[in-house]
Amino acid sequence: MAEPTPPAAAPKPRKLPRRPASTLAEKWTRMDDVDVFYRESPVRPADPRVMMHVHGFGLSGRYLLPTAERLADEFHTYVPDLPGFGRSGKRRDMLDIPDLAEAARDFMDDRGVEKATLVGNSMGCPVIIEFAHAYPERIDRAVLVSPAGGLFNQPLRRAIGQLSKDAPREPTRMARVAVPDYVRFGVPSTMRLFKALTQYPSLPRLLEMKIPTLVVLGERDPLLPHAHRVDEIASQTDSHVLVVLLEGAAHAINFSHPDQLAHVIRAFMDDRPIVTDPSWPGYARLYEVHRGKHHPAPKAGTAD
Repeated sequence: MAEPTPPAAAPKPRKLPRRPASTLAEKWTRMDDVDVFYRESPVRPADPRVMMHVHGFGLSGRYLLPTAERLADEFHTYVPDLPGFGRSGKRRDMLDIPDLAEAARDFMDDRGVEKATLVGNSMGCPVIIEFAHAYPERIDRAVLVSPAGGLFNQPLRRAIGQLSKDAPREPTRMARVAVPDYVRFGVPSTMRLFKALTQYPSLPRLLEMKIPTLVVLGERDPLLPHAHRVDEIASQTDSHVLVVLLEGAAHAINFSHPDQLAHVIRAFMDDRPIVTDPSWPGYARLYEVHRGKHHPAPKAGTAD
């Protein structure tokens, strides 16, 4: 008697591909034996200028995507997770500002990028300032959004209190992006990097920069001193810095106000006047707080 044929095994359910977090192409590379995750313009824009976005403290580049997406058709855009952050592999020596600036340079080397404009938020701003200090020939322009890490954020409990005030001022969906990144980054890394961040001489290095530099501040950002204090400090030297205040914004402007920030960056990149778009809601207005003596003046006939 023949043995009965066993029933066919049920097919294993196919795992659906993870939905990309962005319209930018998601890619991997390997640097110094560490896997590094990044996003890039899916189509190379006609404009040859390269723009790299640098994330903040403990975060990945994911929260920078709303602004980066709006610029990716105009500039060849990169948004990496620096080693030790986000989906990239960890390196023990990636918890100092000079180390992170070096990692940003290494990423550009890996991608064959000779020179770029760097756009940063929060901790990404000191990283860019150090990059400009250490590798001045590799940076065209700098965009510093909500710079963090100076005396105003010390000690740690004060910074935690400032972040607590900022959280309800950000879009609720920001938590879904930030919390997993912070958990992955971990407490020991947070303590080490916070110490390095607050000891870094951001302000003197910023005022020494010799490239056009845009600083964008949120009017509701509890991590930064008042804009008038920023103007007072910036006016102490003949700098290349342009400071703009965005009404209604808090700290994570790249995530909460991408249309307005992309608008400001485009104007800055082409030396056009920084003016409010009349189509914006009434709570989103721009104010030029300070224009350094050596910052390029707006080109005549270039207003929107």
